[in-house]
Amino acid sequence: MEQCDTPLPLLPRRLTRLVVSGAELRAQGVTPARAAAQCRAGGPWQVLLPGVYLLRSGPATDDERLRAALLYAGRPAVPAQRTQTVRHGEAMVTGLAALALHGFSSAPSLTSLDVIDVLVPRTRRLRSTGYVRVVRGQVLPKAEAVTGVPVAPVARALADAVGRLTEDPQRVRLLLTEAVRGGHCEPAAVVRELTDARLLNLPHVMAAVDALLAECRSLSEGRLYELVRAHNLSEPLWNVDLRLPGGPHLGGVDAYWPDQAVAVELDTRTPRHDEDALWSEYARKRDVLEGLGITVVHITPRKLRESPEQQAVVVRTALMAAADREPAAYVVVLPR
Repeated sequence: MEQCDTPLPLLPRRLTRLVVSGAELRAQGVTPARAAAQCRAGGPWQVLLPGVYLLRSGPATDDERLRAALLYAGRPAVPAQRTQTVRHGEAMVTGLAALALHGFSSAPSLTSLDVIDVLVPRTRRLRSTGYVRVVRGQVLPKAEAVTGVPVAPVARALADAVGRLTEDPQRVRLLLTEAVRGGHCEPAAVVRELTDARLLNLPHVMAAVDALLAECRSLSEGRLYELVRAHNLSEPLWNVDLRLPGGPHLGGVDAYWPDQAVAVELDTRTPRHDEDALWSEYARKRDVLEGLGITVVHITPRKLRESPEQQAVVVRTALMAAADREPAAYVVVLPR
């Protein structure tokens, strides 16, 4: 057995990080036996995870735990490649830890989490261990850097978190609602990830998604009201149904200017619905209304949130163009 009478310096030469892999130590001439000696009880180093070391004593910080988790999960699958400089590979933090990093107030703090979920390719032969839970994905999203840590996008992190919160429906609802209210991501992206994870068949998830979509529509309607008033557009009739006199129902719209025959409709489709069928319904309604001389402006919640000035210009242009069009057919306007 190798003798370790001479203590090693606390930080090997050319290593400036405190969380390192065994491969990085070996590259600096530190053998596994010497590393193990440094990690004995009362020693200056410690093992955080298999093959991952913290080159100091005392409790690991949140950042050190995160980086150790990524080093463990992201190490190359082929042993011969483990001396390469790529530290995290394709691994990224996901689940509740990722949401905490994204700034969710409804997610537990990193310090309070006993488990950190790390997303890796499905083909990786890697076990959950210690405080690291390995989450496998067939197709991995592009990681986002948060405080220098690769983190799953909000929609994917939500789906991975929701899959574990089977006994906490209140937390699920809070997380999904905050995702929309805080502008972290689009509802369509959340629903798509929940669908891919096969979570929409769970009653508490379905209820949370209903609340999410209601929140999205409510916020979008509020932004549409604000757009009209902030840009000094004339006041429309809000949330009305249009009908031909004594004829069929033509469809509902979110705002309607009868003098100019201009309608605005919020496009709140999500993957939860049959998008093709729903778009066909939108297109059919638009064709019918425009055939009667009514201009229909479709606005998505994202455009309403990110570029309200541009959307106001679109609506104002449609209103101003009314003077140059043939008069529209008379329609009956009813509260929706």
